[in-house]
Amino acid sequence: MTKSSQVDQDLIRAIAELLNKENLAEIEIEQEDFRVRVTRSYANEGVTYAAPPQYLHAAPQAAPASIAPAGSVPAAAPAAVEDLASNPGTLTSPMVGTAYRSPEPGKPPFVDVGAKVSEGQTLLIIEAMKTMNQIPAHRSGTVTRILVQDAQPVEYGEPLVVIE
Repeated sequence: MTKSSQVDQDLIRAIAELLNKENLAEIEIEQEDFRVRVTRSYANEGVTYAAPPQYLHAAPQAAPASIAPAGSVPAAAPAAVEDLASNPGTLTSPMVGTAYRSPEPGKPPFVDVGAKVSEGQTLLIIEAMKTMNQIPAHRSGTVTRILVQDAQPVEYGEPLVVIE
């Protein structure tokens, strides 16, 4: 083994550790004549992550909050969402994408309100750039609120689930 290939292996190990630490699905790095792509598979979780085309189109899109009937959303709703984001029990989106509550169309959701969850348990999937990313619970507890609908677009940092 050459010194160059040893450095490459060390770099790949460091990238793989970063991938796991930051809960990313994929990292690609390119420098001069060297290129490495490291991906993480969730196959042993029993969840389908290579979404069939119908998955991306089968679920109805959630209506924007601004279309809700008058009186159904309290006037303090925007402030309440900001308060949720700072609550340590609130899991926020680590990326921009589309949130799915179940592993595939027609299957039951990963969790419902009232469910007891363990840290690391899958709560939902966010599809970003045609990659399905498992979103795990950041703590153990009981799901008290689910703040997204199935197939709802989400932004980075948006509150998704509250676990108390």
